[in-house]
Amino acid sequence: MNVLFEYAIKKKVLKENPLPKGKGATAAKTSSAVDKRSLLNKEQAAKLLGWIYARPRGGRRLHAFFTTMYYTGARPEEVVAIDVGDVRLPDADAADQWGELLLHTAHPEVGKQWTNTGEVREERGLKGRAADDTRTAPCRPGLTRILRAHIEKQGLKPGDLLMQGEKGGDLAGSVIRRAWRRARKEVLTSYEFGTPLGRRVYDLRHTCLTNWLNAGVPAATVAEWAGNSVPVLLATYARCIDGQLDDLKHRIEQAGELPDPAAAGA
Repeated sequence: MNVLFEYAIKKKVLKENPLPKGKGATAAKTSSAVDKRSLLNKEQAAKLLGWIYARPRGGRRLHAFFTTMYYTGARPEEVVAIDVGDVRLPDADAADQWGELLLHTAHPEVGKQWTNTGEVREERGLKGRAADDTRTAPCRPGLTRILRAHIEKQGLKPGDLLMQGEKGGDLAGSVIRRAWRRARKEVLTSYEFGTPLGRRVYDLRHTCLTNWLNAGVPAATVAEWAGNSVPVLLATYARCIDGQLDDLKHRIEQAGELPDPAAAGA
């Protein structure tokens, strides 16, 4: 029985061995830290999102979805729940083209059998927050242009979902995942496709938060934008923070080196 349970743990069917702790009883080792191999660089992200944009069917709508994740770090279930009225964009002729997204609702997929409406998605509050809590995410100028064009092209107005399916309503998770898988297969090399590089849609969020941290944005600010606590943020992304490495090396060198024994002997 113990061998069977250990095999189930190896295959990730179980998280730990239910047998009393003893010889051979082990628990699966898990880590909440992000795998650096899953993060996209700027060129890879541009190629993937560009391929999605060029899709003849729904490409631009999906491009707006994925780009919003990449630039704001919002979770997929948060992006699909954004109301057009909560997209705060500046006027097109304003000098400052930074906007913000007000996040207060999530539409996670839970399955038709678990909702009262028979829909796949369920409306909930933000993860880890009070029921009526909100948070904002910055909308950089590049995303401002994309969302402004998306809203105008789709004829959306306050009260409408920003990201809609082909026939209206929530954008289906299956459509999102299928488009992302196809983009990876078409854009990445065969070697890259077999690695964790951008394997999950959620890796767009991981890439965004890592970019913010590496750009020097304070961890407390990133945590607020991302909807995490600072301890969870740092535990999750500690292995990915390397944007200030050159500066840190320089500071370490400034402390001086030990005398060279060979030079001293001469």
